[in-house]
Amino acid sequence: MAKLTESMTNVLEEDSMEQDIESPVTIHQPKLPKQAREDLPKNLNKECAKRKIQRYVRKDGKCNVHHGNVRETYRYLTDIFTTLVDLKWRFNLLIFVMVYTVTWLFFGMIWWLIAYMRGDMDHIGDSTWTPCVSNLNGFVSAFLFSIETETTIGYGYRVITDKCPEGIILLLVQSVLGSIVNAFMVGCMFVKISQPKKRAETLVFSTNAVISMRDGKLCLMFRVGDLRNSHIVEASIRAKLIKSKQTKEGEFIPLNQTDINVGYYTGDDRLFLVSPLIISHEINQQSPFWEISKAQLPKEELEIVVILEGMVEATGMTCQARSSYITSEILWGYRFTPVLTLEDGFYEVDYNSFHETYETNTPVYSAKELAEMASRAELPLTWSVSSKLDQHAELETEEEEKNQEDQNERNGDVANLENESKL
Repeated sequence: MAKLTESMTNVLEEDSMEQDIESPVTIHQPKLPKQAREDLPKNLNKECAKRKIQRYVRKDGKCNVHHGNVRETYRYLTDIFTTLVDLKWRFNLLIFVMVYTVTWLFFGMIWWLIAYMRGDMDHIGDSTWTPCVSNLNGFVSAFLFSIETETTIGYGYRVITDKCPEGIILLLVQSVLGSIVNAFMVGCMFVKISQPKKRAETLVFSTNAVISMRDGKLCLMFRVGDLRNSHIVEASIRAKLIKSKQTKEGEFIPLNQTDINVGYYTGDDRLFLVSPLIISHEINQQSPFWEISKAQLPKEELEIVVILEGMVEATGMTCQARSSYITSEILWGYRFTPVLTLEDGFYEVDYNSFHETYETNTPVYSAKELAEMASRAELPLTWSVSSKLDQHAELETEEEEKNQEDQNERNGDVANLENESKL
């Protein structure tokens, strides 16, 4: 076990050194038995904890998730159209060429077999013989006739005759199947070309998110913009917090998704994205950042995923752009530099300053601590009221005591007078 622990220590040290160099090669750690993992030194666990946060969504919007061990691969074939659209361009073009080539070869082979079975190959050049297809003298000519039939080119040199019923039936079948293949493949290429994924390339998010005070409240903010003159219709913004959590029952939920309110109840999440906008999230008691301070923020392992959706004005198709922010990309105590200026008769957006921020005075405490401080600041007023009530009660007791003493003195004087009268 000691040798196993020592070997694992060397492996993890080499892995950490390669990560410091930021090598593009990913080294997978070997899986250890449970007993070996428990016997590892504690300092190795600390070193593993210092690793960089793995993104769930990359900055360009692509999800960093790979599906493995999918056994039911037949499900991809049940939706073959979507499968072809999702393929990369090189595979899509290869399938496009292969489908047409295979169908031409298949029907060309059938045309050649019909000619061969009828004996047309034995009567080439015989003017008294009526072949199924005129001027078909081999497989190559049958292949060319198949292309002419399916693509409806019709050069006029090879023509089917009326003495071949099986050829007429095959002509009908190839025409119908050819139309189906054309509709399927051309439709697939059209959908792939018209996909609005490239439209998302001109929807930009700020490199960093910031946390600062706005209207007396601590807010998390990021900026979005559209580089095109054609706008996004019905644009809306959403945000998700990606963070692992453990329930009260001990269940561990990896990459738990929590909604971040960016104006859903007030309508601020629906955008008129003509110029860059700053999206704000108020950190209140319902916010997942309620108890996070400036000192605690770098220690958190979390990721904020922002999603911008809308319809492309030119095509009417739905477009979605995504980005994410990890803890190192959230700046505490900063604001975004203004990018909109008023010129002579129009507004101008300076996208050179789109990602720029400037530092501002911001409390280093969490929103919860700030709320507690604000509540404490109101306590002296309560204390003053209570102190006045206590003072009033004390005055009343003092007055009662004085009245009692006066009454006692009077009673004593009356008693003395009665004694003197008796004497």
